[in-house]
Amino acid sequence: DKPGVVETAGFTRQNWFEPVGREVRMLRESVGIIDISNFANYVIKGDGAQVWLDSILANNMPTEIGRSCLTPLIGVYGGVAGDFTVTKVGDSEYFMVGSGLGERYHQRFFNMIDKPAGTTLEVATDRIAGFNVAGPQSRSLLQRLTNDDLSNESFRFMRSRSIIVAGVDCLAIRVSFTGDLGWELHCAESDQLKLYTALLDAAEPLGGGAVGSRALGSLRIEKGYGSWGREYSTEYWPQEVSMERLIKLEKDFLNKEAYVKIKDNPPRERLSFFEVDASENADASGGEPIFLADGTPAGRVTSGAYGYSVNKSLAMGFIKDNLAQAGDTLEVSILGKPHKAVLLAAPAYDPEGVSLRS
Repeated sequence: DKPGVVETAGFTRQNWFEPVGREVRMLRESVGIIDISNFANYVIKGDGAQVWLDSILANNMPTEIGRSCLTPLIGVYGGVAGDFTVTKVGDSEYFMVGSGLGERYHQRFFNMIDKPAGTTLEVATDRIAGFNVAGPQSRSLLQRLTNDDLSNESFRFMRSRSIIVAGVDCLAIRVSFTGDLGWELHCAESDQLKLYTALLDAAEPLGGGAVGSRALGSLRIEKGYGSWGREYSTEYWPQEVSMERLIKLEKDFLNKEAYVKIKDNPPRERLSFFEVDASENADASGGEPIFLADGTPAGRVTSGAYGYSVNKSLAMGFIKDNLAQAGDTLEVSILGKPHKAVLLAAPAYDPEGVSLRS
């Protein structure tokens, strides 16, 4: 290798990109620790907590302690106003995680339906910190720090449990925005440094360590996970971002009538995945136009990054419905130059979700 230059499967990267690559490969091969304290955290308590959440959110709320669900929030015109992970943590208590960017915006929706008497919603973002421990060695790392059984049989995907990790009380949720085996650990803000130090110390002998937000962007794009404000917004219908399966029409929820009006409409465009020929050292980053081979406008990129664990330049974006099929070659304009891109049938990393459930 020449000084100052990194070669990755024929793709040239300057050295300032290489720490991102190291972090991505480290997590995929071993374990990574990601600070997720920037997410919005909510605590809902009271005998009417489940009824109120069911009246706000489109999916059915968990009825069993230790169960979690993913759910969209529907906007006033039927679009996707938000997406949340909701966990039942007690007989009359739920913990909900959403976009930190949308925290104030989502308050408008929460205030549209009165809470039952005795039911409270606390915005707990400032008092709750969190880390995502992810990668094939994440179970091994955490098992060194807790006496709880984290085996696949005992702690399944999308389940939660209160556990003690390195002496710190944590709510552990088996879910990961990286698309890999992993747990979210939510703890008191006052315990954040203690927990982080313990996780990093335990990760070192496994070849793991800290993973930053730029690497997380690469990881989620490899897996095809959308992000609020990029792939998800009120402008997109649920059927355009593959969220329609999370909407339960057998119950009433906020803005249900608006969704019913548009639910049978064919998608105007679809969230799609692309492999980009970025051999000229320019990945897509978001906002780039997408064209058919003949120059016909076809869509736009919403997120892009180099996928270091799959050795491909990747992008996510929207394509007008029925304008292109998986395997078709398109063009993405990056820095004013056309780059060939192949429309993928599925995300580049673990499309069957085997790693998440291992």
